[in-house]
Amino acid sequence: VAVGRGAQAGVLVKDAEALERMERVDTLLVDKTGTLTQGRPELTDVVRLSDTLEPELIRLAASVERASEHPLGAAIVRAAEARNLTLAPVSDFDSPTGRGATGVVEGRRVALGNARFLQELGVKADDVTADRLRSEGATAIFMAIDDTLAAVFAIADPVKPTTPAAVASLKRLGVKVVMLTGDNRTTALAVARGLGIDHVEAEVLPDAKVSIVKRYREEGRIVAMAGDGVNDAPALAAADVGLAMGTGTDVAMQSAGVTLLTGDLNGIVRARTLSRATMGNIRQNLFFAFAYNALGVPVAAGVLYPAFGLLMSPIIAAAAMALSSVSVITNAARLRNARL
Repeated sequence: VAVGRGAQAGVLVKDAEALERMERVDTLLVDKTGTLTQGRPELTDVVRLSDTLEPELIRLAASVERASEHPLGAAIVRAAEARNLTLAPVSDFDSPTGRGATGVVEGRRVALGNARFLQELGVKADDVTADRLRSEGATAIFMAIDDTLAAVFAIADPVKPTTPAAVASLKRLGVKVVMLTGDNRTTALAVARGLGIDHVEAEVLPDAKVSIVKRYREEGRIVAMAGDGVNDAPALAAADVGLAMGTGTDVAMQSAGVTLLTGDLNGIVRARTLSRATMGNIRQNLFFAFAYNALGVPVAAGVLYPAFGLLMSPIIAAAAMALSSVSVITNAARLRNARL
């Protein structure tokens, strides 16, 4: 009944133990992209730091990022397509995980990424410009052409309209919400403030998410991890409760015990409410079962016979056992009416 009610409310329960643990979760780690935000970043600004014009900056950047599968790179490609810019082939392409991308376009070496990545390439990043963009909640992507800083791209991922209310509901339930993001800390804090999130793990590389989950668990916390990407799968499996977004990847859903079909944090609120209702119902059913046996077994054993001459006939005993089962089933059916 609980599984069916969950499916009606957009919560697909694959692991019954995960549903039981959900009631005790006190810490939620949630990936910023696709869970908190819409997962479709947009190019919001281009700050020129060279003589190269904006359309050419976007065209060269998009030519490199077209070979990348990173969501931030895809935002630059979409911006180029919206401006009807003709992209060029890229050679010597490289994309170190979580750092940036490089390639040669029309004989020019183009590099895009975070400040640390460009500094490793010998290019000094303009943190003053980047910090202004970050304080507005955007991610700053640096661009260098032939080892000279050329521009800073501001990319922002719109927050899902349902996120602030869902975060507030989780906090009222006593859940510590922690945002995980690969963004710079300034950007992360700006986004978190707008969502009412007090705890942030910023500049997190994909392979570090498992370590963060383990750290919180070692502190004695019951941890739920919400994510939707391939890189989230190990962390989903390592958490006490893995929560995959139904709009995410198949491997994420396979690694999680619970899938949120609607793909937003309200599904986590519903999952926790369902868990509490289910566990409360189970405890009530256990009481009914033990109560019938506690009353019926002594009478059937003849405890009342010496004093009152009373014995329980097999017919009454069978009826009592049947009534016990009916009570449990009827009580369980009430979960269909649980408000999620």
